[in-house]
Parts: sequence; structure tokens; C-alpha cells
Amino acid sequence: MRLPSKKNKKNKMANILKELTKLLPTGVVAEATFEGANIIVYTKDKDYFLDNKGTIRGAVKEFKKRIELRPDPSLCMTMEKAEVEIKKLVPKEAGVQEFIFDPQRSVVIIHADKPGLVIGKQGEQLREIAAKTCWVAKVKRMPPIQSKLIESIRSVLYEDAVGRKKFLSKTGHRIYDGWLRGKKHEWVRLSCLGASRQVGRTCFLLQTPESRILIDCGIDPGEEGTETYPYLDAPEFNISEIDAVVVTHSHLDHSGLIPYLFKFGYEGPVYCTYPTRDVMALLQLDMIKIQRSKGQEPIFKSEEVRKMVLHTICLDYDEVTDITPDIRLTMYNAGHILGSSIVHFNIGNGLHNFAYTGDLKYGRTNVLEPGNTQFPRIETLMIEATYGGKDNIANEKEADDYMIEVIKKTFARGGKVLMPVLGSGRAQEVMVIVERLIREKKVPTANVFIDGMLWDITAIHTAYPEYLNRNLRQEIFHKGNNPFLSPLFKRVGSHKERQEIIHDGTPALILATSGMMSGGASVEYFKQLASNKNNSIIFSCYQPPGSLGHRIRAGASEVMFGDGGKKDVVAVNMEVHKIEITAHSDRRQLMNYVKRCNPQPRKVIVVHGESSRCLDLASSIHKAYRIETVAPKNLDTIRLK
Repeated sequence: MRLPSKKNKKNKMANILKELTKLLPTGVVAEATFEGANIIVYTKDKDYFLDNKGTIRGAVKEFKKRIELRPDPSLCMTMEKAEVEIKKLVPKEAGVQEFIFDPQRSVVIIHADKPGLVIGKQGEQLREIAAKTCWVAKVKRMPPIQSKLIESIRSVLYEDAVGRKKFLSKTGHRIYDGWLRGKKHEWVRLSCLGASRQVGRTCFLLQTPESRILIDCGIDPGEEGTETYPYLDAPEFNISEIDAVVVTHSHLDHSGLIPYLFKFGYEGPVYCTYPTRDVMALLQLDMIKIQRSKGQEPIFKSEEVRKMVLHTICLDYDEVTDITPDIRLTMYNAGHILGSSIVHFNIGNGLHNFAYTGDLKYGRTNVLEPGNTQFPRIETLMIEATYGGKDNIANEKEADDYMIEVIKKTFARGGKVLMPVLGSGRAQEVMVIVERLIREKKVPTANVFIDGMLWDITAIHTAYPEYLNRNLRQEIFHKGNNPFLSPLFKRVGSHKERQEIIHDGTPALILATSGMMSGGASVEYFKQLASNKNNSIIFSCYQPPGSLGHRIRAGASEVMFGDGGKKDVVAVNMEVHKIEITAHSDRRQLMNYVKRCNPQPRKVIVVHGESSRCLDLASSIHKAYRIETVAPKNLDTIRLK
């Protein structure tokens, strides 16, 4: 049982607000409140709102907290007049699509095709909007590809503005309850509730005397029954004590069980990047759909996904934020998929610095930059080992060349290429590669079909181009060429369209989920394409033992489908190709990552890999760099400090 510190109980959160109010000029503060870790100061003094003469900057320096000044709602121009005024100020080229006013927070959300034109040079236009209307403008990019999911997420956040504000205030109370400068704690420990000497059901519990942080909470798509889920029945885990959930990225083996936490009473924040929030919600909703299609009762409902979205606090890369009284969180690019993060925890005001890579790609790809290696401080690093075995060396150029050759040969004989892909990651890589090859006439022109939620995930990629690599951003922003918007890509929206693609007799590349063939469109395509020897299937992502994808990759000549009654046997005559290239780092990249980590960690924890690969990578890191290493098992607890 966690006993509250008497010292902390005496130092109430309100102290920081009182200290802040005393520091600012007398009479200018109408209200001081919290939005998560951010402190919001409302003023009824219009002159002070427009020019605080550096007093807010001084307060930020003094308290080392993010502080924002906003006008009291009573100062704001009416919404109708404000919209007219903003339209006058913003150039038509910006492509403003809609305004969403949040009167309680004195904030207007402006959705535009070109946010930079709304913001202006060094924020000049935003300041002008504030001066003319007394509204604080927040600008969001309008995705070029329409996405119902993005629209739904925005409506959840904006329609329940009152509930959202209450939640953010409550989160701030938890963060600043017991706020003390220079406070240090005595110990830090990490419990492994999943993904330790295995791939799947990632879940770790970070504990201090003050805090309980859950890092990821996923499922294992290749398992059934209790083996699918993390060890949430471990004695260390108590849902009523969890202060925050931190999500490294959206793949279901890292995020698939988070709505379940809300189903059973969790009311706290979920921290991740903006793309992770959007893709995570999409994958979770798709998971519900797949479970129902199999005749199973989903473990959570869409209401829990909605609640998760409402409780999600999104961070940009390199943005430092307090998440509990003694832990600061920073997210860095992990290079794995859009929005994937290395999560860095500064614990106890410098007592200990712990970073977890999540799924890591330490190499430049066609879509993303390599994972970050530079940290202010780091004592313990936890790293994945999905491809950490001594034989897991990939040649990415050879793999891409091999994929291209398979596509060419299959097209030449009039066949179709099926690629089961994860919703986010390799699918977009393939889209960028194929678009370039066809544009450069290195591959015959053919239709590329994007099935299911892949279209929505690609739409999310277009909504957040700032997360893409430099080359791709250059193409999009300066050359006006967004490969994701190519007319080559055709959306598949129904079962009827799927049947037409299968039977039309023309070559095509089909990208479909799920990547592990646990259900979804990829399985439906396989059932009907597998018997034709002219067709090919290319596996490019991890296939867990026991999964359908693993059996096909291993050379199964036939596959049985059906539960209980009638069973269908499908002959596998199509060519089966394995490409050992994913959005994960191979063995060489993992070793280089540890080598180039700056500063060098004192301890490395190896997780998220088959047992032999975890042990091998841990041993190799120790021998090569003389760093203490450990490859824990599930349910192990490690003291970090």
C-alpha cells in the first residue's frame, strides 16, 4: 500500500498558483488554473493581455513551468464578429476551412490547408488576431485526404469542452499536489508486465514513492486467452493508483488494451503524440470490428475508446512536461512509425533519468528520420530486441530491390501482389516507394489498392507532415508533390469493390490489414487469391509464432478456416515471399544505437524480442561496450535507483 508523504500533504498545489499571482502585477489576474501541466492565467485587463511587458516570461523562468496568458471570456469579441474579422486578416491562400470556438477557454481553433499562412512570420498574424478579437487562435492543419476519424476525434474534444476542461484541471491538481522545489525521492523501480522475452502485450510499470506510471498497455495478436493480455493481475498493479499512461506508439501490441483501463475505472491522462492518438483510436475501433466479425464479444466498446481520446494529452517531440509531482516526460522521435516516440523520464528532479525506445528504427527510411540518440541525461536505457539476434542483419536496399522484382514478375504474368501490412509504418513506406518507381517508369503502371483503415491512416500522415523526414517534407512543402495524394492509389470501400478487384483479371498491388493476418481484409484477399499460382504474397512485417501469417511464411501448402461447423480448406499455390525488413531496427542498428547514445547509459534493459534474441543482444551490448545489461522476464521487477 502506498502511504502519502506528510510533507507532500502540507504543500498543496494551490501554493504554486498563489506564488504565481504574487509575482504578477497586482489586479491583473482574474483566474489562474491548470490545463494538465500547463498553468493558464486569465486576465480582464485588455492592455495587459496584449502586452504583459515580459512578466509572464519572468514567471516561466522563475517556476520552470509552461505558463500561458489568455483574456477573460468577457473580453472576447462575439464569435460571429470574430470569425468575420479573422477572415479579413487571413489571406485566402491559407485555405481556412472552419472555425471552432471554445468560449470557456477564450480559444478559437482555425483549421486551414496552409497553417503557416494563418500564423504569419514569427506568429505576427496570431498576435494581430488576438489584438483585434481578444481570442487566442490555435491553428491546425486540414488533412488533404478527408478522414471521418480525424473529424470524430476533433468533435469528441470540442463538443465536450466542459468535461475536457475539468479533466485537465484535475490532472493539474495531481501534478502540482505536493509541489516542492528541489524535492528528491529515494527509489525508482520498473515492473515488467509484458513484452519481456517476447514480442507482444507490451506493458511496464514505473514506480517511485510518489508516482505510478504505466508505459504502454498492449495485446499479443498472435495469442489467445489470457496470454493475449499483460499481467494486470500482478501485485504491483493497482488501477486506482495509476497516475498516468504513456504510449510510445499506436500499434496494438503497445496500445490495444488502453480503452480496457477506462472500462475498469481509470480516469487519468494518457500521454502520446498527436499522430499516435489518432492512429491508436482507429486501430482500437478496428479491433472491435474484427472481434465482432469473429463472433467474439469485444473486450471494450467504442465508448471506452471515446473516453480514452477525451483523456489524451498530446505532446510534440522535445516538449518537456510534468506528469506527476516527481516525473517529467519528454518524447523524442523513434523512427518506427508516424508519431512513434522514445519516452524519456526525468525522475525526482534529476535523481534518475530513464528512457524507453519503444519500437525503434535507427536508420533513415523513405518516410521518417532515424530514432533520436541525444538526451540531456540518461542513466538507464530500455531497448527493443525484435530483430536483435546475431543473425538479424538486414540489407534494406536489397530488400526493396527484391520487393520490386517480385512486383514486376507478378505483374508480367498477369497476377496480383498481396501485401499484408500493419496499418501504420511499412504500408506508407511501400506507397512512397511504389509511387516513385511508377513515376520514374521503373515499374509498369498498375492500380495500387488501399484497403480498409489504411486509407484513414494515410490521411493521418497527410495531416501531420511535420513528422515526416526532411526529404519528404521538402517534396510536400516546396515542390508540391505529396506521394500519398497520387491518383495511383485507389481506396477500397466495400466488399463488392473487393470482389471486383479479385476477379477483374488485371495486375494490381493490394495493401491490406492486418499485417499479422489475425483478421481483416488481408485474410479475405488471401482466401481468394491463394490458389492462383500467378499471384504473390509478400510478408514484410513480423509474424508471431502461431499466427496465420507465420504458418503461411513457414511453407504451409494449405490453410484451414472456420470454427466449429463447416471448415474451408484453402490451397496455397501463390508464391510466398519473405522480406526481412520492417520498421524495426536490425541487430547492427540496435548495437549502433547504444554506441551512439549520448550520454552513454550506465544500464541497458533489453525487452520486446524472443527470449534468445533478448539474451543475445544483452550479452553483445555488455561485451562490446562494458555496460551493465539485463534481459528480464515477465513479472520481473528491476530497481533502477
